[in-house]
Amino acid sequence: MARTCGSCQACCTVLPVRELGKGAGRRCEHQKFGKGCRIYARRPLSCQLWSCRWLVDESTPDLRRPDHAGYVIDMMPDFITIETADGAQQRPVIQIWCNPRTPDAHRDPALRAWLEDQGATALVRFNSRRAIILFPPGSTDEPGWVEYDHCKCGPQHSAAEVLGVTMHAQEPN
Repeated sequence: MARTCGSCQACCTVLPVRELGKGAGRRCEHQKFGKGCRIYARRPLSCQLWSCRWLVDESTPDLRRPDHAGYVIDMMPDFITIETADGAQQRPVIQIWCNPRTPDAHRDPALRAWLEDQGATALVRFNSRRAIILFPPGSTDEPGWVEYDHCKCGPQHSAAEVLGVTMHAQEPN
């Protein structure tokens, strides 16, 4: 059965929308509670093209709808730069946009299980400036999940930048 947004409007709160000057973690001025978008027919292209992973990805059967979970998983990956003794390393990450009112939502056991199953590092964004990085078990020397909250969080990278990092990460060593 295909999922639908229904009354979920989580993306209208957590995502930034440059065309509207809307920052991440702020409710959109065009969001009408229980009704949806007041400018739906003429909403910005970024809103038209965007979709959450819960809605379209069948690999997420145990995850709750974003408005109930307190987070939205972005279909568009991003990347982080990790400084090591050998220099800077770029690593693709899954973006998770957390509702500022539910800052611990990223600790959802179903989300952590899904991320671990994907073998994915995640960038959990709370707003345009604050984020944490989640490293799954086995990806660091630490046992269990590692939450690194001392990161510099800039704006999302462009699709071209993400593609370049993603393609490079898939190249054989």
